[in-house]
Amino acid sequence: MSTNAQFAPATASHPWLSIIGIGEDGLSGLGAAAEGAIAAAAVVFGARRHLALLPARLPGQCAHQRREPWPQPFDLAFGRVLELRNTPVCVLTSGDPLWFGAGAKLAAQLAPGEYRVLPALSSAQLAAARLGWPLQAATVLRPVCADPPLAPAVALTRVRLHLADGARLLILSADAHTPGLLAALLRADGWGASRLTVFERLGGPAEQRIEATADDWSTTDVDPLNLVAVHCRAPADWVPRPRRCALPDDAFSHDGQLTKRDVRALSLSRLAPGPGELLWDVGAGCGSIGIEWLRAEDGCRAIAIEPDAARRALIVRNAAALGVPELLVVAGRAPAALADLPAPDAVFIGGGLTTAGVAARCWAALRPGGRLVANAVTVQSEATLAALRAQIGGALTRIQVADAAPLGRFDAWRPAMPITMLAAIKGGG
Repeated sequence: MSTNAQFAPATASHPWLSIIGIGEDGLSGLGAAAEGAIAAAAVVFGARRHLALLPARLPGQCAHQRREPWPQPFDLAFGRVLELRNTPVCVLTSGDPLWFGAGAKLAAQLAPGEYRVLPALSSAQLAAARLGWPLQAATVLRPVCADPPLAPAVALTRVRLHLADGARLLILSADAHTPGLLAALLRADGWGASRLTVFERLGGPAEQRIEATADDWSTTDVDPLNLVAVHCRAPADWVPRPRRCALPDDAFSHDGQLTKRDVRALSLSRLAPGPGELLWDVGAGCGSIGIEWLRAEDGCRAIAIEPDAARRALIVRNAAALGVPELLVVAGRAPAALADLPAPDAVFIGGGLTTAGVAARCWAALRPGGRLVANAVTVQSEATLAALRAQIGGALTRIQVADAAPLGRFDAWRPAMPITMLAAIKGGG
């Protein structure tokens, strides 16, 4: 097809691309503007199920309209759409195109005047309406993880980050297996009293609702297009695990290589996690710093660099158990293992500080405004920190923690080994 050069250049009032949300009710759920945009389009893209919701012909439809299912792999679709710039094009997506949808990726590649977005009700809005849940009081999760790719059962462990007594979760399923996997996870973690409500094909004539507790869940015949609502009920021995306070040491499986809770809290306060920021956890041990970083803010990213295979296995296990399976684990020893990693916003050096080139490589890789925190226990590593401070600046802090412990019939203070911490901001004070 030609690019239809007779059409005027895109403007805010006449964009060439319409990104339209469509529900299971098809055309009947669309407004006049959306229906008109579909009719006027020379090409309509969408999933096969979206295209099947349209009648063969609409009033006023473009005479030579072509309807194209999304290509496989899906990422090829964006190139196909952009090839048709200045041709009237319509893209169909589920519900709200900018909410876990393809619309956001398309919009990021276009100028504002080139497109318009016409959303429909999202599946979360429909589910909340069916349940009578205030949407702002629910947590909406899409536990699919493409980067790094994770098995569905592993990606679903993200739910653990949000488990709290009375919490209301709306989970966008990956497929027909998600409800069963979720029920099994909740049972295994002691949350079997939580109530699951599965909505199939929300908003359309085939909508169905299945309800049971996780303990009683036995349904295997679930439509692949489903959403799971969970009203959480905690086990009797549940101890809350806050996201922005350091977790107790026994939350982590470890072999002794663990940044202890009080020191971890002080380290994280200086690392200062921010949404979307990337942390390098160098010499990660059991992964506690990287895991706490990911738990602290939605959208945070972290890479754990660890040379020991047994400890890497611990990191993977801890990350899944604490709801952040997206933690990327890199095998290798710094500084060589850091060579091809993306530039970090923060670096924590928990191991390998005295290895030549580690601190220099970490500091050089930091983005402007990035934070470096390094902890030392030995005299030699403390000397390395002092020398590093002379080069890059920053603040040295001595940390001494003591816990009360039995001494005969009484208690006495048992001090832990002192820790020396260097915290520096690149380009700042």
